[in-house]
Order: sequence, then structure tokens, then C-alpha cells
Amino acid sequence: MDTTFGAATPADRHPKPTERSTMTVLPQGSEISRRRLLQFGAAAGFLLGTGSLAGCAGPTGLPGPSTLTLALNRSLVSLDNKLNQFDAAVTVQRSVRQGLTAIGPETKPVLVLAERFEMTGPTEWTVRLREGIRYSDNSPVKIDDVATALKMYKQVQGSFVAGFFPEFPEVVPMDDRTFKMVTKKPVPILDSLMSMILITPAAQNKPEELQEGVGTGPYVVTKFNRGAGTYSLERNKNYWGPAPHIDNVEVRFLPEESSRVIALRSGEVDVIDSITPDSRQQLAGLPGVQLEEASSLRLNQIFFNFRKPAGHPLADPRVRQALSMAIDGKALVKDVLVDSVTQAEGVTPSSLTGYHKTGEYVYDPDRAKATLAELGVKDLTLKIIWETGEFPSDTSVMEALVEMFGKIGVKAELQQFEPGGNIMAWRQGKQGDWDLLGNGYPSPTGLAITMLQGMYTGTPEKEATRDTYQGYVIPEVTAKIQAASAEADPARRTQLLNEAQQAVWDTWPCAWAFVPKSVLAHRNRVSGISLAPTNSYPLADVRLEA
Repeated sequence: MDTTFGAATPADRHPKPTERSTMTVLPQGSEISRRRLLQFGAAAGFLLGTGSLAGCAGPTGLPGPSTLTLALNRSLVSLDNKLNQFDAAVTVQRSVRQGLTAIGPETKPVLVLAERFEMTGPTEWTVRLREGIRYSDNSPVKIDDVATALKMYKQVQGSFVAGFFPEFPEVVPMDDRTFKMVTKKPVPILDSLMSMILITPAAQNKPEELQEGVGTGPYVVTKFNRGAGTYSLERNKNYWGPAPHIDNVEVRFLPEESSRVIALRSGEVDVIDSITPDSRQQLAGLPGVQLEEASSLRLNQIFFNFRKPAGHPLADPRVRQALSMAIDGKALVKDVLVDSVTQAEGVTPSSLTGYHKTGEYVYDPDRAKATLAELGVKDLTLKIIWETGEFPSDTSVMEALVEMFGKIGVKAELQQFEPGGNIMAWRQGKQGDWDLLGNGYPSPTGLAITMLQGMYTGTPEKEATRDTYQGYVIPEVTAKIQAASAEADPARRTQLLNEAQQAVWDTWPCAWAFVPKSVLAHRNRVSGISLAPTNSYPLADVRLEA
């Protein structure tokens, strides 16, 4: 059912200079192969463009001259990011709601709602809100909104964001615009971490995903249908920064990539995101279409379930390592992913600040079989689960894994979840059992320590509420990451961070992992898309040609 309301608002642009010199300030496989399906889609797109398949056009028709239409590969189920933040959603979320800071070029924090964000003591930061900042309903942004946002992100069960924080700061007001953020231990990257906390009026914030409400960004939401994944945005007349160039934005959810390609080629949509290598080949050089590409802050993984009881084969890191040797990563990169990714050589992407190379995934099926035999592992069956659209060519990768595991005598079953399904309950161990998860995990700050903190600092207390990453609770690893997180000296922090990454690698959390590239395609009438490594872009900067 469509819901219409007056105002809701993320976007990160046009802040002023800061007192913190290190912070940049910006304005703000079965019957038919996937490749054959996309080839058909491209041909159909041509026919649509000539009118031969006009009846296949969507009900929205072609975008108007002042309307930008985005087709996302995953359903946008929330206007904030407490529980989930797939990459392309950031573009929309931050055009409606904003944080005190954002991650800007070169993955450095930039000021947004704050005009000052300065570390004034080992466990203290001083923050000052911009003067005159108002929400889309013209109400002022208050310090209590920041304090409440932190509480809501902390309280929501299964929070996507909470795991990135070593601890949540306490907000201590100093005057009506200035406050301190105080922690028990040093958090030297708090300015980066606060980019993930989107600010909402305190009275409207809740410990859950917000579907509506007001924000400070350049757009407001006028209508949405969460089930269909559609949102209608229009300019925020009370926006504190330069007015966006486009009057209206329509957000659609098209799960089938062939449908997105057809819609782009026909002009029914203007932008499609997270495209696969096959689609990239289909669209490269076509008249009327342009590609944008950026490095990625995301690690795509085949991750083990760490909730297995003692005595289960997967509870043994030697078994996990042996299973990883069954996977021919180079073949997957070349033949399935068409050289659009790189095989990981660590537990974070090499693009992250603080990355440390810890090892390589080695393909050796003979050794894998021998090791499993030595460990007494036989008649092993693995269940692999993932959500459609988790990463490009996901189904093809999973089908290849079944074949590779079969070559070492290990059976594998696949269970694919559609977007909006109940995979979260499975991942949290609340529903069905599984062995391997196909999943992508980003570092929203561009820092290796953030990814490590979010994935590998599980504790028994967090596991009791299922707030760990797939049950990963290894106290020795947690201690190393926490030591690195609290270290203020950069050289010492680097040393501790390297040691922590090696400790994670030695537990063999992944059967395989790879680093994708961020790729989107858009019509020629669209300009001003500055695709960032976060696979997002400031929507307020985008223009439409006449």
C-alpha cells in the first residue's frame, strides 16, 4: 500500500572549513545461462527503444524532463541504516537524512551537520552544530537529536551500525549548539564512525528502521511502498545547503538484472547500480549509455557459520582451511566474474586504510581431500545460503562452488533467499541451520579497523542477543582488535592492527573472499554522478540534460 506524507529527509554536501586539519570539508545454471538471458535482454532493450516492445514498458513510462529514475538491484526497505545498509541504498538514504559527518573523497571524514568536530582530549571530542540547520519541516536540529540517535542505534537488536563502535559516546551539552562526546577509552576514529549515525528529531526516532519522518537532506519523501521498494522524492524547500539540480527522484526496485538493462536501454530508467560483468559487457560503448566505475570498500565472502557446536567439523579451523582449498578462486575470478574482481589476500579489502596482507587462498583439491581424511571428516554435506543480489553473479558463483566441493567428495546444497525474505533470522541462528553464507560486508568509513570491529569483536554477551557476525566469538581476536581501536599513537596502532588481521586470518573465517569493483550505468542525459568507493554518490549533485 502506498503511503504519502509531507516530509522526510540523507545528503552530504557543502560544509564549511573545520578546525581539525586532518578532516576534508566538502560541499556537499540451469536451462538458460545468465549471459544468454542478458543478451536477450539487450536485444529486447533495442526493441523497446524502437517501440516494438512498447507494451513491455513499466507502468511509470519514461521519466519526465525534471525527474530522475533510479532502478536498484535490492529493495530499499528503510530510510535509515540501523539494520541494513547495502551500498546503493546510501545514495537515497543520505539524500533524505544526514549525519554530523560523512565519508568524502579519499575516504576521509568531512563535516556535514557539524561545523566543528575536534578531538580535544584522549577520550573527548568537541562538536558544534552548524548555525541555522533545520529539518524539512523547518524545525531546528538539536543536540538531543544526536544523543537520541546514538541511543536508538545502540538499542535496536541486530543493528548493522552498532557493531562498528568500540563503545558509544556520551553526549554532554555545553550550550545550545556545542557539546562534548565522551568515551571511557580512546576512540581516535570517532569522526569517521559518526558518519554512520543519521540524525532524526528525537521525538520521532525509534530503535527500529524508520520508514518516514523528517530529515535535513536535500530531498523529502512524498510517497513510498516498502513492499514494492518504490519511493518518490522531491526537493526539500527548507534545505540548508545549495538546492539540488533535479526536482524529483523516483526510486524503483527491479531484482532481475535483465529487466534493469532493458529499462535502462529503453530510457524507462536513468540509472542502474551494481551491475554484473555480463551487463557491463552488454552496455559498454552503447549509444546513449555511460558506465561509471570506482574501487570498492566491500569484501564479498563465503563465510563459515561459527555457531557450530564443539565436535562439529566446521568448528575446527583445520577443516575450514581444507574446505577453502577446494575452491579455485582464480577460475572464479576469470571465468565466472570475468576479471571484474580481485581475490582477497587478507581479511579486509586492500583499498582500506590500515589493510595488511595476511595470506592467500590456495587451490589444492588433493591436499583438501587428504586433510579431511586425516581429520576423520567424511560424508560431509554443506548448506550454502545467500540473498539474491548480495553480489553480482552470485548464483553463478554458488553453482560453481557446488561443483568444486563435489570434486573433493563434499556435497553442497544451495538455498537462495529473495530480498525482503527471512534470511536475517537464519543468519542470526534463530531459524534454519546452515554452513556457509554468501555475503558482502563494507567498511562504511574506509578504514580496516571499522570492518574488523564490525565482524570480529563478538562477545558472549553480544551472542546472547545474536548481535555477533555469524556467531564469531573468539576472545583473543576481540582483545587484539579492541587494543588497536583504542590506541592513539598511529605507529603503534598500525602494528596492533596488523597483528589483529593476522589473528583473524589464522581462524579461517572464510572459505573464499574477493573484492569487487563498484560499477553503475546511466543514460547520457544524466551527469554529475561522482561514484565513490562506497558505491554511492551525492544525489544533490546529479543533473539532467535538457
